[in-house]
Amino acid sequence: MSLMEASKQELLDRRYLRMATIWAENSYCVRRQVGAILVKDDMIISDGYNGTPSGMENVCEDEDGLTKPYVLHAEANAITKVARSNNSSQDSTLYVTASPCMECSKLIIQAGVKRVVFHDLYRITDGLDLMRQVGIEIVHIADL
Repeated sequence: MSLMEASKQELLDRRYLRMATIWAENSYCVRRQVGAILVKDDMIISDGYNGTPSGMENVCEDEDGLTKPYVLHAEANAITKVARSNNSSQDSTLYVTASPCMECSKLIIQAGVKRVVFHDLYRITDGLDLMRQVGIEIVHIADL
């Protein structure tokens, strides 16, 4: 990749990551709002934010402020949403506001995502380690 192409890719990565940050505002979760955008061939093919499954009340935390166990992560919502469409996530890029956990990383691998660009580094990095192990490109953009 030439310097010009790398520069253009970084600009796009930052732009899509900012879009994921805005999309996270749709989440009803109080503790943490996370957004995800799936992009393929310069088109957004899916999006998601963390929240409860369809048909359930939009309350993510229990009375003690802990996240309910059935809350879906933004990445899982974006991947399952594209699965219901006519699009394919094969060779796509996932932009997500927080680094994926192990469970989401397994979904990302199975969905054929080739790149993951994220903003906030979560304290547990086993999901990132797993994706690197199978050759998924990981890009951390700490400053937007």
